[in-house]
Amino acid sequence: MDALNPNATSGWRHERGEASLSDVYRTVGTGRHSSRWRRAAAFAGPGYMVAVGYMDPGNWATSLAGGSKFGYALLTVALLSNLMAIVLQSLCARLAIASGRDLAQACRDAYPKWVSVPLWAFAEIAIIATDIAEVIGTAIGLNLLMGIPLELGVLITALDVFVILFLQKLGFRWVEAFIIALLGVIALCFGVQILLADPQWGSVITGFFPTTEIVTNPEMLYLALGILGATVMPHNLYLHSGIVQTRAYGHTVPEKKEALTYATIDSTVALCFALLINASILILAAAAFNAHGRTDIVELGEAHSLLSPLLGLAIAPTLFGIALLCCGLNSTVTATLAGQIVMEGFLKIRLQPWVRRLITRAIAIVPAAIVTIWYGDQGTAQLLILTQVVLSLQLSFAVFPLVMFTASKAKMGELVAPRWLSGIAYVIAVVIAGLNVKLLFDFITG
Repeated sequence: MDALNPNATSGWRHERGEASLSDVYRTVGTGRHSSRWRRAAAFAGPGYMVAVGYMDPGNWATSLAGGSKFGYALLTVALLSNLMAIVLQSLCARLAIASGRDLAQACRDAYPKWVSVPLWAFAEIAIIATDIAEVIGTAIGLNLLMGIPLELGVLITALDVFVILFLQKLGFRWVEAFIIALLGVIALCFGVQILLADPQWGSVITGFFPTTEIVTNPEMLYLALGILGATVMPHNLYLHSGIVQTRAYGHTVPEKKEALTYATIDSTVALCFALLINASILILAAAAFNAHGRTDIVELGEAHSLLSPLLGLAIAPTLFGIALLCCGLNSTVTATLAGQIVMEGFLKIRLQPWVRRLITRAIAIVPAAIVTIWYGDQGTAQLLILTQVVLSLQLSFAVFPLVMFTASKAKMGELVAPRWLSGIAYVIAVVIAGLNVKLLFDFITG
């Protein structure tokens, strides 16, 4: 029996093996005898790493297209997507704290190999698709800011492997601090751009309320599905269930319940911050493009070049480029960690950290480099679209196991999700699956 988790085998086919992200497992103290504010602060961090996935470069195109085409009307979709994300990420924390497993380990220990191996393959495909989108986004950011060719920019993104290794040597809190610092830069950049764009704040507020036009207008519905279907990322579910366990919370049920409360607060607050960023992209597109009659903006490079003449200040496109670069850097760091969790959790493969991370990064860089060298800018745009479709296809293979595990009393014990929460989660899982089928159908039929 696992000494760290006495109930590790209850309800599971296999005993829990080595801890998730064992090199940083329970390395962050939680100040058990400190004040509530200090304890809450100790648990803050993983949620912001997860929030990165909800504002990655792959989501920018849909938000830009939605804002430029329909103004502020699709803000309600961004809000709905965020509410779905809050529920699912809270379940990730619940799974990790109750079972001592990340989602990959849970799938390995709950299912026979003929189920868990395909789930691993789907998860790896999702990680590769995520990585490709982040690599391309970072390369585009480098190109917009410094004129670095896309092909070279793709290769430069490999350096983030060494950034992670260096920061983790200092401690996992340094990785979180790096992510949060870049998020602060992104927020500042968008704050200044929105002030320059001077949106109609009355329209912004009404944009968060749903309208029937979203359903009755096929073009608006398609963009709404794109925003909704591409917001919740499969790798985030694996990532969150792993990094929550970097906290040194106790082993008793009351201590675990307290840890779950703080972890849920962390992810909820962080995802509300992610909503502000996603809404900012859409608001900027609505105020800078839609208000000036430019309703056809979908390319990141095109948006960057038009911000200066439309807003009248040369700093606007620079801020846009900086925000995109920070988003790309953040996303590549978190996707690499998610790749580690998936590989170790499903397969129990133990590699040196630098070897493992070079492998996961190479898997993303090689196809991205080939496409950029062979097809140039147009190829990267098409590859970005393809990655979002692939992610949509993989999402349900992570969401449904997560919801089923956390609804199981045998697996979760006293921390099993309440029936009302499981009911909401199942509805979200079915809605996401339906939307992704619709997105795939639209992609195939053109």
